[in-house]
Amino acid sequence: AECISGCVCPAGLYDDGRGGCVEQKDCPCAHNNQWYSSGQKIKVGCNTCTCQKGVWSCSEETCYGTCMIYGSGHYITFDGKFYDFDGSCEYVATQDFCGDNNSSGSFSIITENVPCGTTGVTCSKAIKIFLGVKLKLENKDYKEIQRDVGDDVRYWNRTVGLYLVIEASNGVMLIWDKKTTVFIKLTPDFKGKVCGLCGNFDGKSNNDFTTRSGLQETSALKFGNSWKQSSMCPDATNEIKPCDIKPHRKSWAEKECSIIQSEVFKICHSKVYPKPFYEACVHDACSCDSGGDCECFCSAVAAYAQECTKAEACVFWRTPDIC
Repeated sequence: AECISGCVCPAGLYDDGRGGCVEQKDCPCAHNNQWYSSGQKIKVGCNTCTCQKGVWSCSEETCYGTCMIYGSGHYITFDGKFYDFDGSCEYVATQDFCGDNNSSGSFSIITENVPCGTTGVTCSKAIKIFLGVKLKLENKDYKEIQRDVGDDVRYWNRTVGLYLVIEASNGVMLIWDKKTTVFIKLTPDFKGKVCGLCGNFDGKSNNDFTTRSGLQETSALKFGNSWKQSSMCPDATNEIKPCDIKPHRKSWAEKECSIIQSEVFKICHSKVYPKPFYEACVHDACSCDSGGDCECFCSAVAAYAQECTKAEACVFWRTPDIC
């Protein structure tokens, strides 16, 4: 936002948003509810932005897109929209069989969501990838289901730390923690050409809720339901609030998840806004009441840590006592 003259500042000086008055050349810039001084740089995706006279000036590299699905129905689209959807069915996470290109796409990724507690929230239990070859990731492993003859999309797999990585020759990569977290990465060639729960990767988050029929929705429920694979599955009809259903778990969940907003992650707070990740963590810690409560908590914190790493704020948060 531009630095705007405040009524209490003398002529020629500007309100700096922090209770002081500065010359225009020293105006700060805002990002994720934090102020940055003139000349400071931040990373946004693969681009570097510099604060200049109260306005961000950014490089214009075309970045890889990343969509994240994790925990009890949390989604961050390729364009950065954060939302929750608890449907129990198979859904299109992302594909390039969209609109006019509906018959000539090259890939489709399906997430199978199942209940992961007694409150009704759902988690991604299995992932199916269609690349000419059909792969299924489930039970901490993957298997090849079938292969179409003559298709030239090749793929490779490797293990990196906790994650299984599937990389295809058409520019699609999937990173799976063998539990409930999956990252889908696409090359810039797919910009504006994909659809599904991960949005359309066109650089704008305000149109990510585009349904299978091409309509713009404001409701995550209506949007999510439109991408189910089978009409036999019932629609998700309401937003589930597990801490209201299991209030005795709420204080424990808030205490555990406070690590996200604590000094441990302080280096990241100004780069990745922690509040939605904290709220998602509390939601998951309340909802996972069937023996996987610690696993759900750990996955939720790991999701924030991963976003911090992308923003070049590496945090060593795991200890012998925590995850």
